[in-house]
Amino acid sequence: MDFTSFMDLALAEARAAGLRGEVPVGAVIVAPGGQVVARAGNRTRELNDPTAHAEVLALRAACAAAGSERLPGHDLYVTLEPCPMCAAALSNARIARLYYGAADPKSGGVAQGPRIFAHPQCHHVPEVYDGIAATEAERLLKDFFAARR
Repeated sequence: MDFTSFMDLALAEARAAGLRGEVPVGAVIVAPGGQVVARAGNRTRELNDPTAHAEVLALRAACAAAGSERLPGHDLYVTLEPCPMCAAALSNARIARLYYGAADPKSGGVAQGPRIFAHPQCHHVPEVYDGIAATEAERLLKDFFAARR
């Protein structure tokens, strides 16, 4: 089976978020068969919504398109390790595979911090692949925060 990464699309969403003054994180959801069904970048400031992370916005759009709160067989590509809120949402949506770029030692919820998928109350654990285009994702974040200091 050939693997096609959609991280380039997630990086494009992250760049667009950064240009809007949002933390540059982007997410893409791919349906079984390889069709992109949702893409989003952070919009917490724009929408005055602390839950408007790229992953949550992409999940909302993909679930609306599917007409279901669950997305079995779908993959999510995100430029930064999901926070605990987003990791729980991915589990609830039954995302099959999570591909992420940069690790997030401060706020991550997958390999860092609370490790949501390892928690006994987590009912679904996606396959997790980290480090996908991590260097570019890290550079976007570092440049964004350096410009604000």
